[in-house]
Amino acid sequence: MPRPGKLLIPSRRMRQYILRRLVSLLPVILGVSLITFGLMGVVPGDPAEIIASRGKDVEPTQAEIEAVREELGLDQPLLLQYARWLGRVVRGDLGMSLRTGQPVWHELTVRLPRTLELAAGGMIIGLLIALPVGILSAVWRDRFLDQVSRVLALLGASVPSFWLGTILILFFAVRLGWLPSMGRGGLRHFILPSCALGLGTSAVLMRLTRANLLEVLNEGFVRTARAKGLSEKAVVLRHALKPSLLPVVTVLGLQFGNLLGGALIIETVFAWPGLGMLVLRSILGRDFPVIQGFALFITLVFVLVNFVVDLVCRWLDPRVQYGV
Repeated sequence: MPRPGKLLIPSRRMRQYILRRLVSLLPVILGVSLITFGLMGVVPGDPAEIIASRGKDVEPTQAEIEAVREELGLDQPLLLQYARWLGRVVRGDLGMSLRTGQPVWHELTVRLPRTLELAAGGMIIGLLIALPVGILSAVWRDRFLDQVSRVLALLGASVPSFWLGTILILFFAVRLGWLPSMGRGGLRHFILPSCALGLGTSAVLMRLTRANLLEVLNEGFVRTARAKGLSEKAVVLRHALKPSLLPVVTVLGLQFGNLLGGALIIETVFAWPGLGMLVLRSILGRDFPVIQGFALFITLVFVLVNFVVDLVCRWLDPRVQYGV
């Protein structure tokens, strides 16, 4: 009989696996930071000129621009600038926004929860549609519901989220007047952008759930469960469903990353005050520190989500080995 709490303590192999995975994430983050910083060096626009002209009605002189460039170290070689920037990032300093003068970390963390709640809403809607419909389509294969769901899944996977968002605004906000079309407020403001994100995700997860459940239903242990006299409902829900969700969870992590990227576009369509609006304004205003910080921040979110997905997959199927 295991001691209370023993199952909550990771095994030695699991701790080693977690450590290896965390170490393997560092080159990815470092590579993205290097690419992002390098691209910012070739983008048109001079950060020194933007800073020198802040709060002035006249164009700054060349001497003022050169003074700012020297103060910020922008006259140094690009590799040295990257090393200095990376050193500040390691200490948690992403720099200051050229547009607002606020710390980049503050700008990102204030708006991140708004983007995450939109992505989470899209994920919840996608799962609420995909899992039941995908399961029923697999159980009732080639029947009417299965045929309809496959057509809808194809349409959902083909329609861009920003176009779907525009259609939802025209129908539910403009024509019917049921829901608001812009801004962030109560639940009513949350419905349309979440649906615009979640419907496309539901199409992908629905097809994947159906395909994997059909494959698992033909496995030997499922036939054994049927031979024992279990009902079809018990066979599906207690025996076949859990192993069939393993690929779904893997894709779910990737879809969450795609939802974050899609949320940036949807935020612009629905005027949602999240990271999307911040990045759009930063790109238009050549706010390089915010763009660099955002790219690094999103990369960190992506790799952490995939790391969590790996652990969940191991929990769903103990046959998954703790390899690198």
